[in-house]
Amino acid sequence: MRSKNSKEISFTTQIRIRFVETDPLGIVWHGNYIQYFEDGREAFGRHHGISYLDQKEFGYATPIVKSSTEHKLPLRYGDIATIKTVYVDSPAAKMIFRYEIYNQDEKLVCTGETIQVFVSDIGNGELSLTIPQFFLDWKQKEGLI
Repeated sequence: MRSKNSKEISFTTQIRIRFVETDPLGIVWHGNYIQYFEDGREAFGRHHGISYLDQKEFGYATPIVKSSTEHKLPLRYGDIATIKTVYVDSPAAKMIFRYEIYNQDEKLVCTGETIQVFVSDIGNGELSLTIPQFFLDWKQKEGLI
C-alpha cells in the first residue's frame, strides 16, 4: 500500500466497443476485458515512457503471470469506454497495474489487475530476479524512488 504522500501514476484512455467484441446477447464478451486492460496498459506505457517497445530496447519483455477481473455492468456495441490504468509500485522485480473501466455514463463496469515479470528478450527468456536498471531509472524519473 502506498503512503498518502506518494503520487499515483496513472493514465486514462478511451475506446469504442466494436461489434466483433460482443456476444449473441449484444454485450461485450467477458474475455475481451483483458484486451481492454492491455489497451490501457499500452496507452499508459506510451504516455509514461515505459511501453513494450521501450522495454524491448533494453532487452526485456514483460509477460503477464497473473490477471484478475471483476465485472459489474455490461458494455455494448458502440459504447465509449474509459479505461483508467494505475501503476502500483512494488519493491520486487515486477510490474503491477490496476484497472477501472467506465461506460459513457461514468458508471464503473469492470475492475482488474495484472502482474508482469521481467524476462530477457534475448536468448532463452530468463526470468530477472532483480529489477532491471532501466526500470529503476524510470521509477526514479517518476519520483517513486
